[in-house]
Amino acid sequence: MGQIEQGLERALRTRSVPSSTEARLRFLLAAHRGSTRRVAAVLGVSQRTVQRWVTKKPGARRPPGPTQVRAIEETVLARWQPRVRARRRAQAEAEGFVFHTRARFGFAAAAGSSDDPRVRWIAQDLPGEVARELFAARDAGAGEQQQTVILARALGHAYFREWGRRAHGLHIAFSDIEFADFSIG
Repeated sequence: MGQIEQGLERALRTRSVPSSTEARLRFLLAAHRGSTRRVAAVLGVSQRTVQRWVTKKPGARRPPGPTQVRAIEETVLARWQPRVRARRRAQAEAEGFVFHTRARFGFAAAAGSSDDPRVRWIAQDLPGEVARELFAARDAGAGEQQQTVILARALGHAYFREWGRRAHGLHIAFSDIEFADFSIG
């Protein structure tokens, strides 16, 4: 998962996802009303295996292996705050968002130009159309590179071109993303 995808995920949540495997298992059990059978079906393991993971008996407890830990994490992430995520996504698509980043950004210009690509801190308001395009690309399975192109086009239009008032037709360079955060609402 790239920086942009991680930033989008953070923006859609209001509470952090449980960090320990035990807490994630407790969440899954609560979501499935305490049924180890349902949790086992979701994770693709036996009911007895889930019972071993969550038992309180000191000698009977067995931790999940690395493959199961990844499956637990993915399952929890997919089920964490679905209504909140939908509401925040709709808000971003309607009202836009603020994009915060530190990345190499600028025009593909001659070296020494003030607009030459360099590492910049940017916090830019972007409209809902960009959010819609970004979420649609993510839903279609677009990779980090395609999402970077969408943000480069939007940032170039808003940041350098001042919403179409100057610098028409110049190519924007946007790469080496150190972090990407989104503020919604």
